[in-house]
Amino acid sequence: MTGQEIIVVKKSWGIFRNIDPVLIGDVFYSRVFYKAPALKKMFPASMDGQYKKMIDMLSVMVARLERVEELSTDISELARRHVAYGVKAWHYAIVGDALLWTLEQGLGRDWTAEVKDAWASCYQMLAGAMIAAADKTN
Repeated sequence: MTGQEIIVVKKSWGIFRNIDPVLIGDVFYSRVFYKAPALKKMFPASMDGQYKKMIDMLSVMVARLERVEELSTDISELARRHVAYGVKAWHYAIVGDALLWTLEQGLGRDWTAEVKDAWASCYQMLAGAMIAAADKTN
């Protein structure tokens, strides 16, 4: 990611982060399950805790984007947990779509081509690192 992309992601996350995590999580996971209904079985019946975990994890990652090397242990641990849950590499495309779509809905007029491109770059970097870490556990 470029320095400008990091600035854009952080600024837009600051706006987005003010939305209720339950609402964000509900919108995000509804999109995931709409695109891939079979994934619903990987999650608990009550999703409120999952919503908070997702927002907290994204907050940590966004906060450290300019020091991404500090995330390597967190990413590896997260990837190992996801492998244990049954996550496959192709799932990351569905999650990426859902993330960008959810950000677009939440940011409204603040969702610009620059914001979209920055978040796409951010997600590709993080998902790529998770997929690589997951491959090492297999």
